[in-house]
Amino acid sequence: MSNRSNELKTIQSISAFHKAWGLPSPTHPLISLVNFEDINPKESSEAQKIVLNFYTVAIKRDFKGKFKYGQGYYDFDEGVISFIAPGQVVEENVDHTDPISGWLLLIHPDFLRGYELEKSIKNFGFFSYALTEALYLSKEEEKTIENTMKSIQTESQRSIDLYSQDVMISYLEVLFNYSNRFYNRQFITRKHVNNNILSQLETLLQEYFKSDAPQNEGIPTVGFVASTLNISANYLSDVLKTLTGNTAQQYIHLALISKSKEYLTTTSLSISEIAFLLGFEHSQSFSRLFKKKTELSPVAFRKSFKI
Repeated sequence: MSNRSNELKTIQSISAFHKAWGLPSPTHPLISLVNFEDINPKESSEAQKIVLNFYTVAIKRDFKGKFKYGQGYYDFDEGVISFIAPGQVVEENVDHTDPISGWLLLIHPDFLRGYELEKSIKNFGFFSYALTEALYLSKEEEKTIENTMKSIQTESQRSIDLYSQDVMISYLEVLFNYSNRFYNRQFITRKHVNNNILSQLETLLQEYFKSDAPQNEGIPTVGFVASTLNISANYLSDVLKTLTGNTAQQYIHLALISKSKEYLTTTSLSISEIAFLLGFEHSQSFSRLFKKKTELSPVAFRKSFKI
């Protein structure tokens, strides 16, 4: 039996990607737009774990295969757009006998070097979303994204001049800003799904602070909460920001403050004891956070409830 599925294949360059997937050499070494219909992998179709050391943006339609991201396999039979940052592990298991349509934009980090986008691209949280949290596009949105990608491709195939890279960087910024807008639309239109996430989060935090987990594990982290809910940390924060105006970290702090108020008003526990029950190593840290969120110290808050 082949152990190829356990191997981790790292592809460093866009040229290497083109070679591995049976494509002609890219017209530009640092940015390329690939039509999925042109892909003819030279490798076996067995599952393999891949690390791409460049950004990828993919529009997929009629994709008869699965990608593993984290702990699960995910189908992409519908038209979606997904974003993957350099260095993330993706496991591919594709039936290459079925046609795949769509586009794959490859952007090497060196292409962004010296531009503001090199820093600001890290602010686009969707590059850290799991593949299950891909963006579902309307036909109009898909056309907008596809046209922007094709504009990048057209520019990359022109003779390089002093403005070529500037123009392509501008198109990339437009692409990412449109994607931000469309994701925000998705958070709203899929509100019933996201409200379910919010409900699950509330239950999770309530049960966590009722248990002895804070004393054993400390204050719940965004990573822990997101992992328990089977979503990515960035997606959780962006959903919460849309629904509540708070990031995941802020939401956890609000739940913590709510529980601390319960202790302060219904028990005679000391501030140190309450801090310990909530998962703080030092009571001073608890007092600072409480005052920051309520503008009162824990002691002053407790006194305000006494006659």
